[in-house]
Amino acid sequence: MSISLNTCILILKEHHLLKSSAVQDTVATKMEYVSYDSRDIKTNTLFFCKGAGFRPTYLLMAKDNGANCYVAEQPYPEGKGMHALIVRDVSKAMALLSAAFFRFPQDDLFVVAITGTKGKTTTAYFLKGMLDQVNGGKTALISSVNDVVGTKPEDSFKSSLTTPESLDLFRDMRRAVDNGMTHLVMEVSSQAYKKNRVFGLTYDLGFFLNISPDHIGPNEHPNFADYLHCKLQLMVNARKCIINAQSDHFDEIYAAATTTTDPDSIYLFADEKFTNPNLKALIDFRFSSEESDMAETRFQVLCATDKAKELAIAGDYKLKMLGDFNESNGTAAIIGAGLAGLSYADAAKGISNVTVPGRMQTEVTKDHGIVVVDYAHNKASMMALMSFMQREFNNPKIIVVVGAPGDKGVSRRPGFSQSLNAYADKAFLTSDDPGFEDPKDIAEEIDAGIDHAKVDVTIELDRTKAIHDAISMAHSGDVVLICGKGADGFQKVRGIDTPYPSDIVVAQQVIDELEGQSEHFNK
Repeated sequence: MSISLNTCILILKEHHLLKSSAVQDTVATKMEYVSYDSRDIKTNTLFFCKGAGFRPTYLLMAKDNGANCYVAEQPYPEGKGMHALIVRDVSKAMALLSAAFFRFPQDDLFVVAITGTKGKTTTAYFLKGMLDQVNGGKTALISSVNDVVGTKPEDSFKSSLTTPESLDLFRDMRRAVDNGMTHLVMEVSSQAYKKNRVFGLTYDLGFFLNISPDHIGPNEHPNFADYLHCKLQLMVNARKCIINAQSDHFDEIYAAATTTTDPDSIYLFADEKFTNPNLKALIDFRFSSEESDMAETRFQVLCATDKAKELAIAGDYKLKMLGDFNESNGTAAIIGAGLAGLSYADAAKGISNVTVPGRMQTEVTKDHGIVVVDYAHNKASMMALMSFMQREFNNPKIIVVVGAPGDKGVSRRPGFSQSLNAYADKAFLTSDDPGFEDPKDIAEEIDAGIDHAKVDVTIELDRTKAIHDAISMAHSGDVVLICGKGADGFQKVRGIDTPYPSDIVVAQQVIDELEGQSEHFNK
């Protein structure tokens, strides 16, 4: 693959991004590689000077290693002798030029994008499971857990960001197309729009699941309005929109969708009991709970409007994952499957066996209650998880192991305190990707907001020991919730991914130690 200097200039001019250019007569005008990492350079590389941590010495290193053109928001003496494209926004330029370099792979895929404060990953896995049912497993996935760009083992790998940098995203999409994938389901984070990782990308289907305050703080969103604004961009850039009518700020979400999408291509869903007399649009799909058990969740999807009935997806569904909140996620995914052309039979079969690593992985122990490992990592997901457990198991004693990440998501910490006050009996505050912060300070910040008359708190920064102590103290009928990391096999500590067995493995080891060899977590 390659891209010419002239093509780059034309694209940047078309989008009013090019401020100036410097073309060298004696330097090749074709770029055969693209990179924003000075350590990853080949001969004739198009190099992007991006990021808050960029230093001119990186450009010099890229030049010495073979880069022949750089894109930056200002000229650098270190780039003397290279072609220079000076732009108004380097992150937008990188998205547009990367898409062109990788020959616009999005045009060869049915692209589905999902946003929301909670439920993105589960919904993405549900939809992938259903699409795989009809396309022979040729659904690519970009998620906060794993990325899948092909059907071979080496085509599945741990993701580093919920939504990758634009260059990495388009490279992975090209790899998916070359591997014969026909569909792509991707999570789109608020940061993806904040950082222009998906700039210029349009989706065949766009989902808006819910919104509540999150990712607000240093290095993230300055306030909720900015967070919501970034989330809304997905609606503006989708050909068809699927929206949870029960979401907070629904009017703003729906208005964003209608700026570029005809109302006939906007689909709303809600549970059967939901009413909103101020809602001007009709709710197209309703879902209702049916009796469930510890093995599966059962619910029904109903088509309520004429355009909904055009999709043959009404009927009874089963999920392997517990939690009535997953009925909403499942309904969203089922609507997406219907819009992608699936029948009820294929959708029901495809969703019935889906599991998500680190999401509602449950084990009923002999003497230490029910142990649940879940990725719940903000107030909304914690409240949904604990309220479900309280209803499902008739007010059990709830023991929670939880921490908060450092360097980001500072706004989550009061939310953890509030959710623990609402439902927990015992809390173990522990370490969860502390980054460059002191995990003790983070735990104490959460602890400061807890009502100790309601919740007994232990600060145990050794996460493995916290999980051990939580399960050890639990008795039959209690619920132990291990929240935040799910299947993550590392802790981010001072810029280093430090190996960690994962909450699932640690919990299983503790259960085996306490009760003898037991079966693996429900998957």
